[in-house]
Amino acid sequence: MSNKVAIVTGASSGIGKATAIRLHHEGYEVFAGARRVERMQDLQMQGIHVHKLDVTDSESNAAFVQDVQAQATRIDLIVNSAGYGSQGALEDVATSEAKNQFDVNVFGLMNLTQLVLPIMRAQHSGKIVNISSVGGQIYSPLAGWYYASKHALETLSDSLRMEVKRFGIDVIIIEPGGTKTEWGKVAMDKLKEQTPADSAYRDLAEAYAAGGFRGFNTTPEQIAALIWKAVTARRPKTRYQPDFAMKMLVIAARKLSYRMFDWVMGQQMKALTKH
Repeated sequence: MSNKVAIVTGASSGIGKATAIRLHHEGYEVFAGARRVERMQDLQMQGIHVHKLDVTDSESNAAFVQDVQAQATRIDLIVNSAGYGSQGALEDVATSEAKNQFDVNVFGLMNLTQLVLPIMRAQHSGKIVNISSVGGQIYSPLAGWYYASKHALETLSDSLRMEVKRFGIDVIIIEPGGTKTEWGKVAMDKLKEQTPADSAYRDLAEAYAAGGFRGFNTTPEQIAALIWKAVTARRPKTRYQPDFAMKMLVIAARKLSYRMFDWVMGQQMKALTKH
């Protein structure tokens, strides 16, 4: 049994599942959590521990960490991959849906991290990997609440990194762009669901939903490889993007004026919605 232990959330599909498999193959003892346990049976067959987990439920988070502690002597790594994207114009999206977005992407994630931190502090080592998005550093139409949740996650990650550095704990942010997972379909379905037929933004939402998958080129396995690169680095960077295009987008967001960046994102939106 490995002496390295990892927790991976959102492990029933996409980046979470690919990461759980990669870490297992690299010798970690992996504890994978997700709401849909039935979709993790293949992980269990490979020797990965699976656990029902709803990150928005504090009792579920506590039970998950207690289960890990009952079977392992330490926790070396947590990959917070659970999350979802809710799309829609800010005028249209209900406040309840906006709160759901933050409950999953921010509050649930941080609650689970709070439970793991005392264990990592006691062993004076550990790595916390938060799956954000390139959206955590930019903005665009129809994704305000999703990007807001990722901006919040990145700010919390930055603060946490400074707080726990003296305990030998690293905090790393991964910023995928468009990834070939269920995320895209869920996001586009949410976009149409959140946009009423008589909405002033219906035409834009329909055009974006029709063309929104064009930039989804990165595979979950590539993101898992990026995570592995980050956690094995002697001095990990604070942020990792998967490719040159995403790196350039982040640089543009930091270097261009807001007016100029508005124009850049407007051009990208036109390209995506072009039939």
